[in-house]
Amino acid sequence: MLNRRILRIKAFKVLYGSVLSENMSIDQAEAQLDLSCEATRELYVYMLSIVSPLTQVAAERIEAAKAKFNPTEEERNPNMKFAENALAKLLDADVDFKKVLAKKKYSWAQYDLVLKKIMTSVASKPYFAEYMASETRSLAEDCKLFTKIFEEELVDCEELEMILEEKSLHWNDDLAYALTWCCRTFKDLAAGKNWSLIPLYQSDMLTGTDVESDKFFVKKLLKSAYAKYERYSAMVAQSVTGWEKERLFSTDVVLIVMGLAEASAFPTIPVKVTMNEYVELSKFYGTPKSRAFVNGLLDKLIQKLTEEGEIKKEGKGLL
Repeated sequence: MLNRRILRIKAFKVLYGSVLSENMSIDQAEAQLDLSCEATRELYVYMLSIVSPLTQVAAERIEAAKAKFNPTEEERNPNMKFAENALAKLLDADVDFKKVLAKKKYSWAQYDLVLKKIMTSVASKPYFAEYMASETRSLAEDCKLFTKIFEEELVDCEELEMILEEKSLHWNDDLAYALTWCCRTFKDLAAGKNWSLIPLYQSDMLTGTDVESDKFFVKKLLKSAYAKYERYSAMVAQSVTGWEKERLFSTDVVLIVMGLAEASAFPTIPVKVTMNEYVELSKFYGTPKSRAFVNGLLDKLIQKLTEEGEIKKEGKGLL
């Protein structure tokens, strides 16, 4: 599930947290990393579990309309397509999925107002009207609809983000990634595959003797950055000319340390890949000036460590 971009972000956040706390041991840092990685998969499961509650909201509205003193013809004979969608029924009947939900004690029961608001938004959209107007009923069509709902209603939903922040600090920034995997699951279910809990690391989803472990990668990255933080951050401080001193206490320094640690700890990862990854992260976790700062300092210090023999790359085209 977790790719290396996400793993770099998680290692970066743990390292940054350890710098702020000043007394976090490497064992504690690794434990935080494990929790953060597992939390993304937990968020994926939690968001997948919203399918049935949204369906229930629609069903309850239909029953409430029928119970009116003088319901309209449409209310007496409602379109039950969404309220009876096959995806919700499939997940509700999936024993493995229900076991995971029960173990984690996941529920949307206390968030009925948010669910109703989301369903109101869904019902107002042209894509939903088109779905309801179609006479075709199939799991594939239902999965396609929920993919649309997840993409258009759940991303950038402030109320949802507040709920997730309340439930887990580790879910911060992971929503879009978790929703992407939910949509992949819908595609698999539509193709007739059974639901199963996805492996935590993308390398675990691959086969072959040449597959490198993503778990090993992120653990080694964190350990290397943690062990060399004082030395690498001092190198950054010594190299600064013309930059604001307060920048030395920002996320920029942690990103540069991460980049140096990765360049030195992984001989087979090209320098260009490492540079691009941390410069890209600086766009999201730094200031408008961070990109130039991280790019310039990281490039300069990688060259320095390469000349000193600390950074050694194996294979052609890795520098």
